[in-house]
Amino acid sequence: MAEHPELGPWVRELLEAFEIPDAPVDTDGILALAGEAAHGVVRPAAPLTTYVAGYAAGLAAGHGMASEEECMAAAERLVRTVLRRRADRADPADTGEPGPPGGAADPAGSADSGR
Repeated sequence: MAEHPELGPWVRELLEAFEIPDAPVDTDGILALAGEAAHGVVRPAAPLTTYVAGYAAGLAAGHGMASEEECMAAAERLVRTVLRRRADRADPADTGEPGPPGGAADPAGSADSGR
């Protein structure tokens, strides 16, 4: 986060505005996950990915499925799993054939879209 020193105060300001000043925020971890999404899909996937992961983790924690930290960790693992599957489908080394254009998902992967 040293690259962007303004992020710490910004995150604290947001947490205060949402009245959750003590919420743990792993800024470096979130930025790393966003970077993986940006490079594995397209750049605009970064904010969408982190939003969906945070939303899903919040729902899970709010429903008492696990602690907030455990829900965030599970959401992060799931995003990385989806990104790996996507990369595997697009890897031409798997079949010797060109991968799908733009890493497009195959129809068999559509069952995971509800997660």
